[in-house]
Amino acid sequence: MTERAEIERLVHEAYATRVRNDLEGVCRLFAPDAKFQMAGASHASAVPLTSVGAAEYRLALAQMIKTFALSDHTILDLLIDGDKVAVHWRANVRSTLTGEAVVTDVVDLLEVKDGRIASFTEFCDTAMAARLLGGRQALTA
Repeated sequence: MTERAEIERLVHEAYATRVRNDLEGVCRLFAPDAKFQMAGASHASAVPLTSVGAAEYRLALAQMIKTFALSDHTILDLLIDGDKVAVHWRANVRSTLTGEAVVTDVVDLLEVKDGRIASFTEFCDTAMAARLLGGRQALTA
């Protein structure tokens, strides 16, 4: 089990690297066999996706970083229970495709193993995220 302080540091580093659009930095924080998921119903929105393993989550994260620019990021709640983490955060999200920007809240559930992110599931307003995609069929690399 990873110590609580290490997990908290990892979480803050993960969001800081994401806000900086640092794909390499974000990927270094994930385990090679990690699962990254944007939760939701794929028949209802272009946003939901599931990727497992470095090759897949790297493509998904690259597309997210390319498409959604974050600013004014704030962690509102951070709950850690053993190796499981829940993060409620808020940020200004700007679409690089449409230029539209919104302030939105997001909840992420993470699992940490051996000091790295083993599982990351994001819950966002998928209708808003799909609108920010500007009519693209899916969030894929």
